[in-house]
Amino acid sequence: MKFRNPPVLLFILSVLSLSIPWTTAGTVSIDGFLQCLTKYPHPAHTIQESIYTPQNSSFQSVLVAHINNRRYSTAATPKPLAIIAAKNESHVQATVLCAKHHGLQIKIRSGGHDFEGLSYTSDVPFVILDMFNINSIDVNVADKSAWVHSGATLGEVYYAIGTKTNVYGFPAGICPTVGAGGHFSGGGYGFLMRKYGLSVDNIVDARLVTANGRILDRKSMGEDLFWAIRGGGGASFGVILSWKLKLVPVPAKVTVFNLTKTIEEGVTDLVYKWQTLAPQLPKEVFLRAQPQVKNIDTKGNKTVAVSFIGHFLGTSDKVVALLNESFPELGLQRKDCYEVSWVESTVFWAESPIGTPIEILLSKPTEPETFYKGKSDYVKQPIPKHVFDSIWKKMIEIEHIWMDWNPHGGRMSEISESATPYPHRAGNLFFALYYSSWYDEGIEATNKYVSFTRELYDMMTPYVSKSPREAFQNYRDLDIGANQDNKTNFETATLYGRNYFKGNFDRLVRVKTMVDPLNFFKHKQSIPPL
Repeated sequence: MKFRNPPVLLFILSVLSLSIPWTTAGTVSIDGFLQCLTKYPHPAHTIQESIYTPQNSSFQSVLVAHINNRRYSTAATPKPLAIIAAKNESHVQATVLCAKHHGLQIKIRSGGHDFEGLSYTSDVPFVILDMFNINSIDVNVADKSAWVHSGATLGEVYYAIGTKTNVYGFPAGICPTVGAGGHFSGGGYGFLMRKYGLSVDNIVDARLVTANGRILDRKSMGEDLFWAIRGGGGASFGVILSWKLKLVPVPAKVTVFNLTKTIEEGVTDLVYKWQTLAPQLPKEVFLRAQPQVKNIDTKGNKTVAVSFIGHFLGTSDKVVALLNESFPELGLQRKDCYEVSWVESTVFWAESPIGTPIEILLSKPTEPETFYKGKSDYVKQPIPKHVFDSIWKKMIEIEHIWMDWNPHGGRMSEISESATPYPHRAGNLFFALYYSSWYDEGIEATNKYVSFTRELYDMMTPYVSKSPREAFQNYRDLDIGANQDNKTNFETATLYGRNYFKGNFDRLVRVKTMVDPLNFFKHKQSIPPL
């Protein structure tokens, strides 16, 4: 791959920086912005075919195709003045420079899965730089690497790797429609994390566009910026164009299983043991616990069922023997297990039936399905058994909620918390996601379910991390640092920054100040400059 700016783009950069006047503070010019985009030649594709405005018949379909949360696709949701569905790197450079010179905020979107819609909404006039067309993937099995453009989905990444090799994979998330750009830049956890760490622990290069329109790779950006974008959220520092992944070895066959137990079947005792056992299992074992509400009968009576979802880098006989020795209460049997290739295991984690063709990884939604609210926690001390009974009671009261409990330990405990901006390493038993979803329209339903989610989160306060109460920044939560009217923007940023990044927040601020001192790249929970 070449990292030079082509001559025509150098011409664009120089002309833009010299000839376009800075817009008066507080004013915007969408017409000037659009004229700016089309004024200069672009190699390969003209930019006109990548521009969508509200007057374009395809504007609405392009907008909602990458909105994952229906809370942010209502009539009241602020809409962009334009969407630039960039088709090459010159489109990205021009969008950044023209937005900067014409007083427009840009929102950078790859998959649109951010929980609070920060990649496609804003309180000020804005345009969306949509990366979904820049999605090529180049897998080099001989080099054990892959270059992945930010607009590619995780499903496309898995498919590209899986069709080239069955003995290499990559540690990342379980949802195939998540965009690689945002997922990797926020950390990227998944079922290989106990063996190989996060996505960012296995990324060896990247390319991004700065606020000055320059394209940098790892060598030219320097180690501080390369450190920051691997877990600090790329949208605070620039537009990530692509990532170079270091592929990891996996067996030709791995084992997956899903065992579900209810309250009536003694699941409280199981999760009480699981919370300390799962982080201590061999690195090759990932055993998630997923509580959710289930109907007992047709009369509306409900219970909580916990799915113990497992992934083992090896054969079923080995994992059955291992768990029957260390966790016999679970009752795992050979008939519960499926031996599949690594790429087929990604289909399993995406909740498709065993045997589903891997082409399903390429499927993409055309509009959001549900409204939802998510929150996250890290658990460092065992939760008392009676607390699980309280959790089940609250979940049944809420009904439309489930949780993911993801064990740490293994490789996650070996990596220093300052190695990347993601600081949640040694000392954690598991990571918890609270996720409520609903289909009811209207603000009353939204307020009800958001309030329910906060109640469960508040109930967990005594049993999770403290000072700060840690959270995962890829699961954005605008409750953190909210309603701080007496604080400056920087003080508010420090609140969410400490929860997401702990002591790494200070270094992220220093990097931000170095590369984007005017704070062009920003959103409601971005890294601020000093």
